[in-house]
Amino acid sequence: MTTYSDRLMLETPAAEPTSEDQSSTRPSSSSPWFAIQTRYRFENKIAAQLHGKGIETFLPVLNETHRWSDRQKTVSLPLFSGYVFVRPQASAISQMKVLQTEGVIGFVNVHGAASPIPSRQIEDLRRLLAQKVPCALRAFLRVGQRVRIRGGCLDGLEGILGESSQKTIVVSMECIQRSLAVTLEGYELELV
Repeated sequence: MTTYSDRLMLETPAAEPTSEDQSSTRPSSSSPWFAIQTRYRFENKIAAQLHGKGIETFLPVLNETHRWSDRQKTVSLPLFSGYVFVRPQASAISQMKVLQTEGVIGFVNVHGAASPIPSRQIEDLRRLLAQKVPCALRAFLRVGQRVRIRGGCLDGLEGILGESSQKTIVVSMECIQRSLAVTLEGYELELV
């Protein structure tokens, strides 16, 4: 299977305000982005519906070539399955339009409040995908998480992720209260 990056970016052109909804213009570039969680396999449908409602959306996709014994087909799959990025206006009406869309579960939130995504992260993702560089998803690892090495001569070795920039894991012998830091080059890590 070959994976190439691509993108689907639906942007809403500026609309004239109507008498019933004075907030239908496109949000300014300083408006924050938000991630919304979607039902399984509803990402494209939701992005199209929100686009039709005048909400700026961004759905990054990967084009993957799937091969069968009798044929080959390129399919577009969401980069982050179950999520669509939106930039609604700050009004409650605009946010309700998002939440009332069929298939939307809700805004991704922290402590009950929708968690904004810095515009820089969305722009960086757009720029990366525009280059059509081969890419693949990886586990999101944080320093201090327990990880396992996948592949190579150290396959199956478990430890605590030390420095993520250098992929250092700490292997601990709990019974003797001693640890060993191992710097890894070229190994795949996964969460335990």
